[in-house]
Amino acid sequence: MEDYKKPESNREFPRKMYQGNWKCSECGAEITELPFEPSGDRPIYCRECHRKRRGQRFNRY
Repeated sequence: MEDYKKPESNREFPRKMYQGNWKCSECGAEITELPFEPSGDRPIYCRECHRKRRGQRFNRY
């Protein structure tokens, strides 16, 4: 039987990261790297706050 290795990501190429100096809109933590270029009109969350908010999104009811 062949060893099956699950891919680490479904992306073929690494995602572009944007460098900068931002603060989390929820906890104020410093953020120096984001997987998107912030537009300035939406809040930015650190990884921990993003995960908390993402979990709440699915548990609304």
